[in-house]
Amino acid sequence: MTRRALLGGVAVTALALALPLGVTDALAQEKPESQGDVDMAAALKPGTLPEMALGSADAPIKVIEYMSMTCPHCANFHNVTFDPIKTKYIDSGKVQFIIREFPFDPVATAAFMLARSNPQKPEELATPEQYFAMVSMLFKQQRAWAAPADKDVRNALMQTVKIAGYTQQTFEACLTNQKLLDEINASVKRGADEFAVNSTPTFLINGKKYSGDMSVESMSALFDSI
Repeated sequence: MTRRALLGGVAVTALALALPLGVTDALAQEKPESQGDVDMAAALKPGTLPEMALGSADAPIKVIEYMSMTCPHCANFHNVTFDPIKTKYIDSGKVQFIIREFPFDPVATAAFMLARSNPQKPEELATPEQYFAMVSMLFKQQRAWAAPADKDVRNALMQTVKIAGYTQQTFEACLTNQKLLDEINASVKRGADEFAVNSTPTFLINGKKYSGDMSVESMSALFDSI
């Protein structure tokens, strides 16, 4: 994807927020079933972008979530499940949680670029704390910016990230950062090529792959069994 394609997509595309093909719903499961094994040592090697991680590097449970900012199941996980899981497992030192970008469309890519950048200095990358806060805010307001009533996604996204300190100038600077765009595209390619990620959310957890949203109960049951 090029800068021109990205900006054009953000300018004209209003998403229906349909579930991407291949995503499974794990909400009803007490303990989710894995979709197979992954090389966790390889998965934990950082890509070209700095790792966005919360929790202790020494935590016995490692979680990598591949997600898309316009995926409604990803939004549900972060709006409903993530905070209780953070309190119980991440803050207590049992889990390290890593987010990896896997956008399905230009709007999701733009949202990730805005989360990755420092709103005041978009040539600099955000800290993990800034990144997770922006991701949380964008997921809480997902429908407002990803599928606005007037279909002006670009303006809706700009109005949303103003809360985090973006101006029109820094917004444009962020979305024309070709290096950052290339690095996010590389994250998608790596996830697909190396770990067979083809839907969101996909979780890599201690050498197993799980696809689909998880409730607090199902993720807790999984962590407690490790």
